[in-house]
Amino acid sequence: MSEKDKEILEDAVNENIGTENENVQENTEQENVELSAEEKLQKELDEANEKIVTLEDKFLRQVAEFDNYRKRTIKEKAELVKNGGERVVEAILPVLDDFERALSNLSKDENAAEILTGVELIYNKFVGILKQNGLQKIETEGAEFNTDFHEAIALVPTPDESLKGKVLDCVQAGYTLNDKVIRHAKVAVGE
Repeated sequence: MSEKDKEILEDAVNENIGTENENVQENTEQENVELSAEEKLQKELDEANEKIVTLEDKFLRQVAEFDNYRKRTIKEKAELVKNGGERVVEAILPVLDDFERALSNLSKDENAAEILTGVELIYNKFVGILKQNGLQKIETEGAEFNTDFHEAIALVPTPDESLKGKVLDCVQAGYTLNDKVIRHAKVAVGE
């Protein structure tokens, strides 16, 4: 073989190798492009899944928050209905005290028996209406002193040990409205 033939053969081999290398590179680039597209789609899918999880979490929190709000407003409305007249009842308590004082004074006067009967009827009707609306008088007679219901305005020494810490006298009656103290009973306590 001549030198020229060798050169032609080498050129052909090199050309063939170069073409194969180019084909291999093209195939590799296509696979990279395909992998990149696949990876790109996978990445988009992952991002979409993350967004779904985030939005689902946000949605559940909003639903729970709204449910708590609804329950709270229902409870507040029920409380308003239950104790809505508290201010009115508190304003009426001095009138109730005046009724009790009037009854006490009328019972001392023998000439006012008929008036006493009429005032007692009005008083009993008035107290009955207040009781129907949840007003209860705090019992103090012989009761243990309890700061939840009583306000001590005087400490009175007692000769009997069994009376210590007990209510001896009630100066002003206390009341509860639907189990809520609206006025503490003012009492003298044994010491």
